[in-house]
Amino acid sequence: MATLYVGGRLFDGEKVQDGQAVLEEGGRIKRVAPAGEFKGFAGERVDTSGATLIPGIIDCHVHSLSGAEGNPGAVQDRLSAAQLTVRGMEFMRQTLEGGVTAVRDCGGKDYIEFAIRDAYNAGRFLGPTMRCAGRMICMTGGHGNRVGRVADGVDEVIKAVREQVHAGSDLVKIMATGGVMTAGVNPEDAHYSAEEMKAGISEAHRFHKCCASHAQGALGILNAVRGGIDSIEHGIFMDEECCREMKERGVWLVPTLAAVKNILKGYDEGDRSIPDYVIDKSRRVFDRHIAATKMYYSAGGRIAMGTDAGTPHNRHGENARELEFMCDIGISSRDSLFFATASAADLMRLADHGRIKEGNVADFVVCDGDVLADIKRAARKENHRLVVKRGIVARDNRAAFASQAARVAAE
Repeated sequence: MATLYVGGRLFDGEKVQDGQAVLEEGGRIKRVAPAGEFKGFAGERVDTSGATLIPGIIDCHVHSLSGAEGNPGAVQDRLSAAQLTVRGMEFMRQTLEGGVTAVRDCGGKDYIEFAIRDAYNAGRFLGPTMRCAGRMICMTGGHGNRVGRVADGVDEVIKAVREQVHAGSDLVKIMATGGVMTAGVNPEDAHYSAEEMKAGISEAHRFHKCCASHAQGALGILNAVRGGIDSIEHGIFMDEECCREMKERGVWLVPTLAAVKNILKGYDEGDRSIPDYVIDKSRRVFDRHIAATKMYYSAGGRIAMGTDAGTPHNRHGENARELEFMCDIGISSRDSLFFATASAADLMRLADHGRIKEGNVADFVVCDGDVLADIKRAARKENHRLVVKRGIVARDNRAAFASQAARVAAE
């Protein structure tokens, strides 16, 4: 059965259009055309009057097995594989209901997340489209070593990449620097050498895998960029040299502003289960993180939305708040939406996602109001009238908006 979305504004992933209607059939977008073309349409209609239809939001950096507790790793270690799987499915369903219809898992545990990915991608359950990195590759004692694949030296890094490919990873993630969430490491320090980074990235590309790098310090960023990396995750201590070389090579930045922001918010609200070293490092990097993101944005570099959902107080289902956080630091509403839809789809190599155009997957969010005038209409799930995945309604909040409109009219 076909469904027509008509009456309101359309943000197609790149630009806003008025007077356009979108016809969905069989989970795909069959037609995008002026509303008048569908005058005699007799099928199901979704009235988008007073709202904006946008593509499903895409989060390029989540951890589907982590639960956003003050110390997610400690909690995760107490759970069995079965418990982690069930939790992960719950988290991804919450993510979908929050308007995010595709995610990139940038590091799980023992490939448990692959089963979740396969179930959702095959349509056995309703959830976001998933791409998974498998085990993060890090040096001895490096960031992520608790659950990552520890590898030292060029030959061992290559072997670690091959293991991820063999396991069924969609992308490969290599840890270029220290990070906030690992004890005893400095975010500014480069971990892998330039030679190790290049070897790992080249091997991933040889098997047609996109390659992401957790990279916070400037030298580590440069090692990853010069090695051919596709995306830099976080980029906190980016300097002008990093910025220039990233832009020249077309490297994406996935800022994950939500990560540090939510750690500090959780602590300020009284959560003392967050380790002290995490708070100390978060305070140290907070302003620099914002400055680096603004630097790359001002330079016109490629950006894709990511949240690091699953880290402390960075909850699955609240991912879309990253749109608001980007706008808070000076990114325009249009650009934040582009980074979270079309640009994110391009990074994830999801050719039929992220844009509302004929032939693409029918992943939509109907946002109450004008998202370009007020980004909160897209960023906050309470402002979502409807979330649709492959043409199937994942969350329907239309009745609440209808009741509200009726109350206003009665007054």
